[in-house]
Amino acid sequence: MTRAFDPADPHATPLAGGRPYRVVRRVLGGVPCLLELPPEGQAVTALCVVYHGAWAAKEGKLGVYAALAAGRAGGGGAAVLLPDAALHGERQGDTPPGLNAREYVWESVRRTVAEAPALLEALHAEFSAEFGPEFRPDFRSAPLWLVGSSMGGYVVQTLRRTLPDAGFPVARTAALITSGVWQEPEVRGPHLRAFLDTYRPVTHVAELPVTPLLLASGEADPTFPLAAHHAPTAAAYRAAFAQAGADAGLVERTFAGVGHYTSVQMQSAVLAFLEGGRPPA
Repeated sequence: MTRAFDPADPHATPLAGGRPYRVVRRVLGGVPCLLELPPEGQAVTALCVVYHGAWAAKEGKLGVYAALAAGRAGGGGAAVLLPDAALHGERQGDTPPGLNAREYVWESVRRTVAEAPALLEALHAEFSAEFGPEFRPDFRSAPLWLVGSSMGGYVVQTLRRTLPDAGFPVARTAALITSGVWQEPEVRGPHLRAFLDTYRPVTHVAELPVTPLLLASGEADPTFPLAAHHAPTAAAYRAAFAQAGADAGLVERTFAGVGHYTSVQMQSAVLAFLEGGRPPA
């Protein structure tokens, strides 16, 4: 006979590298989210927002960057925010009719970028009230990190430009298995064409901030072949960072044999890149 489930029952604590962290679910600004948080009583010393790829969902990113939440012994950790991108996961029912596959991707990107400030405001309001001093006296004083894979890479490359204007300066960004070329002949909607033309990284890279950026790709990626996507994107960023005298802020990585996925080595590179911007304990 199986005993009935009781949510108050004790359960295994999730661990990363032997260190505990917490997982909670919230709807913030209308966006279903999962959060990986440091253990109770430990301060949140950074916020990392992780955006998934097309036709995926927030659950697929659980545990990938949980080491940031587990943090350092006694030194707090990052809050890792995993939102469902617009039209994805729990939000698929919002998809407007008549979109082709590429328009679906870019409508998701456009909406996800537009809602990001409200998402962060809602996180600030709810978690400052719920967790109090664990989120520091001024939550915005914690560095904001962005990580995005594939379609999520489109999102974070755009947000590192737009969020500062909304009062959320971005400290570090990791754009993975993605592209800044944004040549999309199948995207015909005027509002989506306007979005592409306004934010296309290789076109507007000189206008972008030169805050630290990790651009990482798989050398065997069939979705974004290296020569057609990573190479021109990296070249554009490299020129912009060099012109600003901030060469060290750009980290370019490619991984042999890796396709369109976040490999263990790529994950480790992201963690090392972000940890380099964590405040001292």
